[in-house]
Amino acid sequence: MKSHVFLRRADRANLLPSVRELLDGCRWQEVIGPGASVVIKPNLCTERPEQIHTANTSIGVLRAVCEVIRERTGDITIVESDGARYPAEAAFENNGVYRLASELGLKVRNLSKDELVEMPDPRLKGFGMARTWLEADAFITLPVMKTHATTVFTGALKNQWGCIPRYDRILLHKHLHELIATINKIRPVTLALMDGLVGMQGRGPINGYPINLNVLLASRDPVALDATAMRLIGLDPRTCRHALHAQKLGLGTVKENEIEVDGPFAEMQTTVEPASEDWAIKLMNQVAKSELLTKHLLLNDHLFYPVRRAVNLARSFFAKGASFGARP
Repeated sequence: MKSHVFLRRADRANLLPSVRELLDGCRWQEVIGPGASVVIKPNLCTERPEQIHTANTSIGVLRAVCEVIRERTGDITIVESDGARYPAEAAFENNGVYRLASELGLKVRNLSKDELVEMPDPRLKGFGMARTWLEADAFITLPVMKTHATTVFTGALKNQWGCIPRYDRILLHKHLHELIATINKIRPVTLALMDGLVGMQGRGPINGYPINLNVLLASRDPVALDATAMRLIGLDPRTCRHALHAQKLGLGTVKENEIEVDGPFAEMQTTVEPASEDWAIKLMNQVAKSELLTKHLLLNDHLFYPVRRAVNLARSFFAKGASFGARP
Protein backbone atom coordinates (compact mmCIF):
# COMPACT_ATOMS: atom_id res chain seq x y z
CA MET A 1 0.00 0.00 0.00
CA LYS A 2 1.14 3.51 -0.81
CA SER A 3 1.79 6.18 1.81
CA HIS A 4 -0.50 9.18 1.49
CA VAL A 5 0.65 12.78 1.77
CA PHE A 6 -1.93 15.57 1.75
CA LEU A 7 -0.97 19.05 0.51
CA ARG A 8 -3.07 22.21 0.63
CA ARG A 9 -2.68 25.89 -0.08
CA ALA A 10 -3.32 27.82 3.11
CA ASP A 11 -4.66 31.23 4.04
CA ARG A 12 -2.54 32.54 6.92
CA ALA A 13 -5.51 34.56 8.17
CA ASN A 14 -7.83 31.52 8.29
CA LEU A 15 -5.88 28.30 8.83
CA LEU A 16 -8.53 26.15 10.48
CA PRO A 17 -10.29 24.96 7.28
CA SER A 18 -7.02 23.82 5.67
CA VAL A 19 -5.77 22.16 8.86
CA ARG A 20 -9.07 20.36 9.37
CA GLU A 21 -9.06 19.11 5.78
CA LEU A 22 -5.51 17.79 6.15
CA LEU A 23 -6.21 16.03 9.44
CA ASP A 24 -9.42 14.55 8.07
CA GLY A 25 -7.46 13.30 5.05
CA CYS A 26 -5.12 11.52 7.47
CA ARG A 27 -8.18 10.02 9.21
CA TRP A 28 -6.98 11.40 12.52
CA GLN A 29 -9.95 10.08 14.47
CA GLU A 30 -8.81 6.52 13.73
CA VAL A 31 -5.59 7.07 15.70
CA ILE A 32 -6.72 9.50 18.40
CA GLY A 33 -9.47 8.07 20.55
CA PRO A 34 -11.88 9.92 22.86
CA GLY A 35 -10.01 11.20 25.91
CA ALA A 36 -6.62 10.07 24.56
CA SER A 37 -3.46 11.70 25.90
CA VAL A 38 -1.89 13.66 23.04
CA VAL A 39 1.56 15.24 22.93
CA ILE A 40 2.16 17.92 20.28
CA LYS A 41 5.70 18.99 19.40
CA PRO A 42 6.01 22.25 17.43
CA ASN A 43 9.41 23.33 16.14
CA LEU A 44 10.52 26.03 18.62
CA CYS A 45 14.21 26.12 17.74
CA THR A 46 14.72 29.74 18.77
CA GLU A 47 13.40 32.06 21.43
CA ARG A 48 14.60 35.21 19.59
CA PRO A 49 11.60 37.27 18.42
CA GLU A 50 13.30 38.41 15.21
CA GLN A 51 13.83 34.80 14.07
CA ILE A 52 10.54 33.21 15.12
CA HIS A 53 8.67 34.10 11.91
CA THR A 54 10.89 31.99 9.64
CA ALA A 55 12.39 29.42 12.03
CA ASN A 56 9.50 28.29 14.25
CA THR A 57 6.12 26.66 13.81
CA SER A 58 3.43 29.29 13.33
CA ILE A 59 1.30 29.82 16.41
CA GLY A 60 -1.67 29.87 14.02
CA VAL A 61 -0.91 26.35 12.81
CA LEU A 62 -0.46 25.12 16.37
CA ARG A 63 -3.75 26.72 17.42
CA ALA A 64 -5.66 25.20 14.50
CA VAL A 65 -4.33 21.70 15.17
CA CYS A 66 -5.16 21.95 18.86
CA GLU A 67 -8.68 23.22 18.12
CA VAL A 68 -9.41 20.21 15.92
CA ILE A 69 -7.90 17.65 18.33
CA ARG A 70 -9.81 19.21 21.27
CA GLU A 71 -13.03 18.03 19.63
CA ARG A 72 -12.04 14.51 20.66
CA THR A 73 -9.85 14.97 23.75
CA GLY A 74 -8.88 17.70 26.17
CA ASP A 75 -5.73 15.89 27.29
CA ILE A 76 -3.28 17.79 25.09
CA THR A 77 0.28 18.70 26.07
CA ILE A 78 2.52 21.00 24.00
CA VAL A 79 6.18 20.13 24.48
CA GLU A 80 9.69 21.32 23.74
CA SER A 81 13.13 20.86 25.34
CA ASP A 82 15.72 23.39 26.47
CA GLY A 83 17.92 24.82 23.74
CA ALA A 84 21.67 25.14 24.06
CA ARG A 85 21.37 28.80 25.11
CA TYR A 86 17.80 29.26 26.28
CA PRO A 87 15.22 27.40 28.39
CA ALA A 88 12.14 25.99 26.71
CA GLU A 89 10.06 28.34 28.86
CA ALA A 90 11.51 31.34 26.97
CA ALA A 91 10.55 29.75 23.65
CA PHE A 92 7.03 29.00 24.94
CA GLU A 93 6.59 32.59 26.15
CA ASN A 94 7.98 34.37 23.09
CA ASN A 95 6.08 32.15 20.65
CA GLY A 96 2.74 32.69 22.39
CA VAL A 97 2.37 29.07 23.53
CA TYR A 98 1.51 29.90 27.14
CA ARG A 99 -1.23 32.29 26.03
CA LEU A 100 -2.64 29.71 23.61
CA ALA A 101 -2.61 27.00 26.28
CA SER A 102 -4.41 29.28 28.72
CA GLU A 103 -7.11 30.12 26.16
CA LEU A 104 -7.72 26.50 25.12
CA GLY A 105 -7.12 24.74 28.45
CA LEU A 106 -3.99 22.87 27.33
CA LYS A 107 -0.88 21.77 29.19
CA VAL A 108 2.66 22.90 28.40
CA ARG A 109 5.67 20.80 29.36
CA ASN A 110 9.42 21.39 29.21
CA LEU A 111 10.71 17.90 28.43
CA SER A 112 14.02 18.79 30.05
CA LYS A 113 12.21 18.94 33.39
CA ASP A 114 10.12 15.83 32.90
CA GLU A 115 10.77 12.42 34.44
CA LEU A 116 13.42 10.77 32.27
CA VAL A 117 13.61 7.15 31.17
CA GLU A 118 17.01 5.74 30.26
CA MET A 119 17.31 4.19 26.82
CA PRO A 120 19.06 0.86 26.09
CA ASP A 121 20.84 2.26 23.02
CA PRO A 122 24.50 2.77 24.09
CA ARG A 123 24.73 5.93 21.96
CA LEU A 124 22.07 7.48 24.20
CA LYS A 125 23.70 6.55 27.51
CA GLY A 126 22.98 9.37 29.95
CA PHE A 127 20.43 10.90 27.57
CA GLY A 128 17.16 9.72 29.04
CA MET A 129 13.89 10.46 27.23
CA ALA A 130 10.85 12.18 28.73
CA ARG A 131 8.17 9.89 30.08
CA THR A 132 5.38 12.29 29.03
CA TRP A 133 6.48 11.98 25.39
CA LEU A 134 7.14 8.24 25.52
CA GLU A 135 3.85 7.25 27.14
CA ALA A 136 1.38 9.52 25.35
CA ASP A 137 -1.40 7.71 23.49
CA ALA A 138 -0.68 9.81 20.40
CA PHE A 139 2.20 12.00 19.26
CA ILE A 140 1.77 14.80 16.71
CA THR A 141 4.81 16.55 15.28
CA LEU A 142 4.45 20.02 13.74
CA PRO A 143 7.72 20.79 11.92
CA VAL A 144 8.61 23.73 9.70
CA MET A 145 9.69 23.22 6.09
CA LYS A 146 13.38 24.22 6.20
CA THR A 147 16.74 23.57 4.61
CA HIS A 148 19.48 22.44 6.98
CA ALA A 149 23.23 22.89 6.63
CA THR A 150 24.08 19.50 8.12
CA THR A 151 21.10 17.28 7.28
CA VAL A 152 20.04 18.95 3.97
CA PHE A 153 16.44 19.20 5.18
CA THR A 154 14.66 19.39 8.50
CA GLY A 155 11.04 18.38 8.82
CA ALA A 156 8.83 15.70 10.33
CA LEU A 157 11.76 13.45 11.34
CA LYS A 158 14.37 15.99 12.44
CA ASN A 159 11.84 17.84 14.64
CA GLN A 160 12.14 15.02 17.18
CA TRP A 161 15.81 15.91 17.79
CA GLY A 162 14.27 18.54 20.05
CA CYS A 163 12.66 15.76 22.10
CA ILE A 164 16.10 14.88 23.50
CA PRO A 165 15.80 16.62 26.87
CA ARG A 166 19.43 17.57 27.46
CA TYR A 167 20.46 21.05 26.31
CA ASP A 168 23.88 19.67 25.28
CA ARG A 169 22.48 17.19 22.74
CA ILE A 170 24.99 18.57 20.24
CA LEU A 171 27.30 16.01 21.86
CA LEU A 172 25.32 13.41 19.91
CA HIS A 173 26.00 15.02 16.53
CA LYS A 174 28.59 12.38 15.70
CA HIS A 175 25.62 10.00 15.41
CA LEU A 176 23.19 12.65 14.13
CA HIS A 177 21.78 11.05 10.98
CA GLU A 178 21.29 7.59 12.45
CA LEU A 179 19.98 8.83 15.79
CA ILE A 180 17.30 11.03 14.22
CA ALA A 181 15.82 7.86 12.75
CA THR A 182 16.36 5.88 15.95
CA ILE A 183 14.54 8.48 18.07
CA ASN A 184 11.61 8.31 15.67
CA LYS A 185 11.54 4.54 16.13
CA ILE A 186 11.70 4.85 19.95
CA ARG A 187 8.55 7.02 19.89
CA PRO A 188 6.82 6.75 16.50
CA VAL A 189 4.95 9.70 15.06
CA THR A 190 1.16 9.29 15.03
CA LEU A 191 0.49 12.26 12.75
CA ALA A 192 2.74 14.87 11.16
CA LEU A 193 1.61 18.25 9.84
CA MET A 194 4.27 20.44 8.24
CA ASP A 195 4.15 24.24 8.35
CA GLY A 196 5.23 25.58 4.96
CA LEU A 197 3.51 28.94 5.27
CA VAL A 198 6.84 30.76 5.48
CA GLY A 199 9.52 28.09 5.68
CA MET A 200 13.23 28.67 5.29
CA GLN A 201 15.86 28.37 2.57
CA GLY A 202 19.55 29.15 2.55
CA ARG A 203 21.38 28.87 5.88
CA GLY A 204 18.75 26.87 7.72
CA PRO A 205 17.58 25.85 10.21
CA ILE A 206 17.78 29.28 11.88
CA ASN A 207 19.78 31.79 9.81
CA GLY A 208 18.16 31.41 6.39
CA TYR A 209 15.47 33.48 4.68
CA PRO A 210 11.79 32.85 3.84
CA ILE A 211 10.36 30.64 1.09
CA ASN A 212 6.79 31.99 1.52
CA LEU A 213 5.04 29.07 -0.18
CA ASN A 214 1.82 29.28 1.88
CA VAL A 215 1.45 25.52 1.97
CA LEU A 216 0.63 22.90 4.60
CA LEU A 217 1.31 19.16 4.26
CA ALA A 218 0.26 16.24 6.43
CA SER A 219 0.72 12.49 6.61
CA ARG A 220 0.82 9.51 8.95
CA ASP A 221 4.14 8.60 7.30
CA PRO A 222 6.76 11.17 8.40
CA VAL A 223 9.36 9.79 5.98
CA ALA A 224 7.05 10.18 2.98
CA LEU A 225 6.06 13.63 4.22
CA ASP A 226 9.69 14.79 4.36
CA ALA A 227 10.47 13.23 0.95
CA THR A 228 7.46 14.95 -0.62
CA ALA A 229 8.29 18.31 0.96
CA MET A 230 11.88 18.03 -0.30
CA ARG A 231 10.70 17.30 -3.84
CA LEU A 232 8.26 20.22 -3.57
CA ILE A 233 11.14 22.67 -3.02
CA GLY A 234 13.61 21.09 -5.42
CA LEU A 235 15.69 18.95 -3.05
CA ASP A 236 16.54 15.28 -3.62
CA PRO A 237 15.38 13.05 -0.72
CA ARG A 238 18.24 10.65 -1.51
CA THR A 239 20.66 13.30 -0.19
CA CYS A 240 18.99 13.28 3.26
CA ARG A 241 20.77 10.58 5.24
CA HIS A 242 18.41 10.48 8.20
CA ALA A 243 15.41 10.01 5.90
CA LEU A 244 17.14 7.09 4.17
CA HIS A 245 18.02 5.57 7.54
CA ALA A 246 14.42 5.99 8.73
CA GLN A 247 13.29 4.11 5.64
CA LYS A 248 15.71 1.29 6.50
CA LEU A 249 14.19 1.12 9.97
CA GLY A 250 10.74 0.66 8.47
CA LEU A 251 9.39 4.06 9.51
CA GLY A 252 8.14 5.00 6.04
CA THR A 253 9.27 5.50 2.47
CA VAL A 254 11.15 8.10 0.43
CA LYS A 255 10.36 6.37 -2.87
CA GLU A 256 8.25 8.54 -5.13
CA ASN A 257 6.41 5.59 -6.66
CA GLU A 258 5.33 4.47 -3.19
CA ILE A 259 3.82 7.84 -2.24
CA GLU A 260 0.45 9.20 -3.33
CA VAL A 261 0.18 12.98 -3.08
CA ASP A 262 -3.27 14.54 -2.72
CA GLY A 263 -3.15 18.22 -3.63
CA PRO A 264 -1.75 20.80 -6.10
CA PHE A 265 1.85 19.55 -5.94
CA ALA A 266 2.86 20.44 -9.52
CA GLU A 267 1.33 23.92 -9.28
CA MET A 268 3.22 24.74 -6.08
CA GLN A 269 6.54 23.08 -6.88
CA THR A 270 9.47 25.46 -6.68
CA THR A 271 13.25 25.55 -6.27
CA VAL A 272 14.88 27.01 -3.18
CA GLU A 273 18.44 27.86 -2.23
CA PRO A 274 19.84 24.81 -0.41
CA ALA A 275 21.80 25.13 2.81
CA SER A 276 25.53 24.84 2.34
CA GLU A 277 27.67 22.97 4.85
CA ASP A 278 30.50 25.49 4.62
CA TRP A 279 33.87 25.37 6.34
CA ALA A 280 32.49 26.90 9.56
CA ILE A 281 29.70 24.30 9.90
CA LYS A 282 32.12 21.48 9.13
CA LEU A 283 34.52 22.80 11.78
CA MET A 284 31.71 23.05 14.34
CA ASN A 285 30.67 19.47 13.64
CA GLN A 286 34.25 18.32 14.16
CA VAL A 287 34.49 20.24 17.45
CA ALA A 288 31.19 18.66 18.56
CA LYS A 289 32.82 15.22 18.45
CA SER A 290 34.85 16.23 21.51
CA GLU A 291 32.94 16.47 24.78
CA LEU A 292 35.69 18.68 26.24
CA LEU A 293 35.69 21.17 23.34
CA THR A 294 31.92 21.17 23.14
CA LYS A 295 31.49 22.08 26.80
CA HIS A 296 34.29 24.63 26.90
CA LEU A 297 33.77 26.24 23.49
CA LEU A 298 30.40 25.57 21.82
CA LEU A 299 28.41 25.73 25.06
CA ASN A 300 30.48 28.50 26.66
CA ASP A 301 28.80 31.81 25.81
CA HIS A 302 31.86 33.85 26.79
CA LEU A 303 33.89 32.12 24.07
CA PHE A 304 31.20 31.09 21.59
CA TYR A 305 29.79 34.53 20.75
CA PRO A 306 33.17 36.21 20.05
CA VAL A 307 34.16 33.21 17.91
CA ARG A 308 30.85 33.36 16.06
CA ARG A 309 31.34 37.06 15.30
CA ALA A 310 34.80 36.30 13.94
CA VAL A 311 33.42 33.45 11.83
CA ASN A 312 30.69 35.68 10.38
CA LEU A 313 33.27 38.32 9.51
CA ALA A 314 35.38 35.67 7.80
CA ARG A 315 32.33 34.41 5.90
CA SER A 316 31.59 37.93 4.72
CA PHE A 317 35.20 38.47 3.68
CA PHE A 318 35.36 35.24 1.68
CA ALA A 319 31.96 35.96 0.08
CA LYS A 320 33.11 39.40 -1.06
CA GLY A 321 36.32 37.89 -2.37
CA ALA A 322 34.40 35.29 -4.35
CA SER A 323 32.10 38.00 -5.73
CA PHE A 324 35.04 40.17 -6.75
CA GLY A 325 36.79 37.22 -8.43
CA ALA A 326 33.66 36.41 -10.40
CA ARG A 327 33.50 39.85 -12.04
CA PRO A 328 34.31 39.92 -15.80
